[in-house]
Amino acid sequence: MTRAVIIAGTHSGSGKTTVTLGVMAALGRMGNRVQPFKCGPDFIDPSLHRLVTGTDSRNLDLWMAGEEFSRQTFALHSANADISVIEGVMGMFDGGDSSSAALAEKLHIPVVLVVDVRSQAESAAAVVKGFETLNPNVHLVGVILNRVASPRHLQLVTDGIKKHCQAEVLGHLPRNVVFAMPERHLGLHMGAEEPISPEAIAELAGTVAEHVNLKRLLELATIAEPATVARTESRSASVRIGVALDQAFCFYYEDNLDLLRRAGSELVFFSPLADTHLPPGVSGLYLGGGYPELYAGKLAENRSMLTQIKAWAEQGGVIYAECGGFMYLTQGIVDLDGRFFPMVDVFPVKVQMQNRRAGLGYREVTLTGDGLFGAKGTVMRGHEFHYSRISGDDDAALARIYTLTNNGGDDCGPEGYRYKNVLGGYMHLHFGFNPEGVETFVDKCLEWPVA
Repeated sequence: MTRAVIIAGTHSGSGKTTVTLGVMAALGRMGNRVQPFKCGPDFIDPSLHRLVTGTDSRNLDLWMAGEEFSRQTFALHSANADISVIEGVMGMFDGGDSSSAALAEKLHIPVVLVVDVRSQAESAAAVVKGFETLNPNVHLVGVILNRVASPRHLQLVTDGIKKHCQAEVLGHLPRNVVFAMPERHLGLHMGAEEPISPEAIAELAGTVAEHVNLKRLLELATIAEPATVARTESRSASVRIGVALDQAFCFYYEDNLDLLRRAGSELVFFSPLADTHLPPGVSGLYLGGGYPELYAGKLAENRSMLTQIKAWAEQGGVIYAECGGFMYLTQGIVDLDGRFFPMVDVFPVKVQMQNRRAGLGYREVTLTGDGLFGAKGTVMRGHEFHYSRISGDDDAALARIYTLTNNGGDDCGPEGYRYKNVLGGYMHLHFGFNPEGVETFVDKCLEWPVA
């Protein structure tokens, strides 16, 4: 029997993440093997899922990774779990093909809706009724109420939903529950930084166990049509790839790392913050996104690592760098106070931090020339979300091999900056949309000398 549930929200800020973490933690403390997932392109929520479950969380994104890859990811990682818990994205129907509702419909996964009932009572029934009838192919089975003020408030809301809706009220979180995580410009802190104490997790799990009918949730979470796993052959490991991983570089899709391994690479993790040398025996580098701007001073002080990566690029070594990794490969980062921190200086531009987001949204990439992931015409997909931009008109000095469109087909301009065998840019690619491109990348690494 396959059990899974999507925990969706009526809107961003409804309490979806808090409820999801509490449900995951409470189910785990009941002895269940919980497999976490995240709907959409998020890096931070999956790291929090791992913090409370001890299990790597996987992203399920029908547009960015493709429907077939999402199906197989879900089937593979839910196979040995007692229950899979998928945290939704934004409001339940927000995001079109990548919405929580679309994922629920395509994968036949039941939905539990988190409803923030602060400042409303019986009217909550109208909200739930709308969500359960907007798309009859989405199976909304339950509701968890958030910010309930009193027993009387709970009774009014519950009675209204019971009278007008099919979905069951599975429980609630009281308004006086205090559970907050520190935030910054790209969202919450990563799970590896332990922004939630074990005591806070235990308290949240206890609150959920007390106020939510988890036994009934497990009963409603049965999937009528479980997905099947298509086994793919892995190539034997033939190349070592260095992957930057520390507080400054921490945004990686777990499936991207798995696909690199499956394509024949051994991943060797290193820290541009703490290590003075590249790991021995590597034939390529993968510099992911993260928070280099928060650690710019420390990165700039590590001259040995900057010099080694610069020399590697100049010798023709393969590097793929996205968002924070791309920022690291520029001349340097200019912070909001105008301070300049020198970086690797592969790309002849500076990046300037902004008070507002400089880029956000899904992107489809089409290669306009041969590159690390394939020949001209190769298509990949990903997402961008950043608060920096290339300073002034400096980007005229950059060679580009991408054209970008959003998921509505609108032109977003050129990107994909290339220097020798270095490819960088603000895009976070999901390799699941084009796994063949990962094999091309690994093959490119094989062509160059070992570091």
